[in-house]
Amino acid sequence: MKTNQIIFYISTGLLTLLMLFSAGMYFFNHEHIVKAFEGMGYPTYIIYPLAIAKLLGLVTIWFINNRSLKEWAYAGFFFNTVLAFFAHIMIKDSQQMLAAIGFVLVLISYNFNKKRWEK
Repeated sequence: MKTNQIIFYISTGLLTLLMLFSAGMYFFNHEHIVKAFEGMGYPTYIIYPLAIAKLLGLVTIWFINNRSLKEWAYAGFFFNTVLAFFAHIMIKDSQQMLAAIGFVLVLISYNFNKKRWEK
């Protein structure tokens, strides 16, 4: 296996775990997430659609061989992690580290996914 593929699989696997954890929290610990969203000033009606979007993004990255759809999935993860990072910074709850890790994983996965397409 090439180094680029190994880096892609590791970063995308870790990103997948992070997004599955996040979506799982949205579905199975909903009341806690509602309080967190309210504390950040976000509307709570976006919790379930955001969780579904995360799951669809993961399916797209792993299983769909359409470059445009993959670009949209990565863009969604990019904006999600950036906005989550700054939301946590703004409310000063010291919970921004997972968002920062997610952001780095999105960038690494995206970069090495593009290298896989360039073969």
